[in-house]
Amino acid sequence: MGKFQDRYEEYRQFFEAALKKFCTELDFRPNVLTESMRYSLLSGGKRVRPVLFFASLELFGADFRRETVLPIALECIHTYSLIHDDLPAMDNDDFRRGNPSNHKVFGEANAILAGDALLSEAAVLLLREAGKDEKHRRAALWLMEAAGAGGMVAGQSADLLYMGKTATEEELDFIYAHKTGKLIAAPVVMAAILAGGDEKNAERFGMELGRLFQFTDDLLDVKGDSALMGKTLGKDAEEDKATCVKVYGLERCELLADRCAAKCLDLLDQFQGDKEFLRGIVDLVRSRDN
Repeated sequence: MGKFQDRYEEYRQFFEAALKKFCTELDFRPNVLTESMRYSLLSGGKRVRPVLFFASLELFGADFRRETVLPIALECIHTYSLIHDDLPAMDNDDFRRGNPSNHKVFGEANAILAGDALLSEAAVLLLREAGKDEKHRRAALWLMEAAGAGGMVAGQSADLLYMGKTATEEELDFIYAHKTGKLIAAPVVMAAILAGGDEKNAERFGMELGRLFQFTDDLLDVKGDSALMGKTLGKDAEEDKATCVKVYGLERCELLADRCAAKCLDLLDQFQGDKEFLRGIVDLVRSRDN
C-alpha cells in the first residue's frame, strides 16, 4: 500500500495547496461569512472527490496539475452539503471530521448562509471555467446537474422522506444513486470529458463507487468507531433512516458491499491505461474505517 498511499498523498497535498490559496482569496463582508466558509472548507477530510478527479485525469492521459478550479468547485459543493446535512433540521450532528459542526461554531443561521455562499461560489467558478471551451462547459454542466434537484438534492430529499418508513430496495437504490453516487461519479466523468475518456463507462464506474461508498457509510454507522469517524454514530437507527442495514440486514449488507466492490473493479477493467491507483481507491472505500 506504500506506493498507493504516496500517490494519494501527492494528489491530496496538491489539492490542499490550491484550496488554501483559494481560501486566502475569499474576502466577503461581514467577516463571519468568510470565516465560516473557510472553517468548513479547511476542516480536513480525505478529499476523495478531488483525488478521484486527478487520478482519473491521469488514467485518461492528461496532466492533473493543469486543472484545479473544477475540483475546488466540487469541494465547495460537497462542503456546503455537509454543513447543511449537519443542521438540526437534517441529521442534527454536532461533529464533522472530528471538529464541531459549522452550526455549533457560528450558529445555525450563519451555517445555512455559509452553505448557500459555498454553492454560489461553486457556480461562479464553474461559469468562469465554462467560458474556456466546450469541454469545460460540459464538465461544469455535469457537475451542477449532479449537485441539484436531479442529483444530490433529490437524494437528500428522498433520504428525509423515508425516515420512519419502510423503503423498498428500489427506493434505497435511488437514495444511494442520488445522495452519494452523483457527486462521486462527477469527478470521474468530468475528467473523462476533459481528457477524452470513455464518458459512459466513467459514469457507470463512478456511480457504482458511490454506491459502495454509501454501503460502507451505512455499515460504519452500525459498527464503526466514533473517534475514527469524527462524527456521532448510531444516528441512522435512532432516526429510523432508510439504510442498507435496515433494508437488507447487516450480514447481507457486507455481502452486497463486496459484490459492489467487485463490480467497480470489473468496470475499471474496461478502461485503457494504468488502473492500479483506482483499484486502490475501490479497496480503500470498501475497507475504510472513517
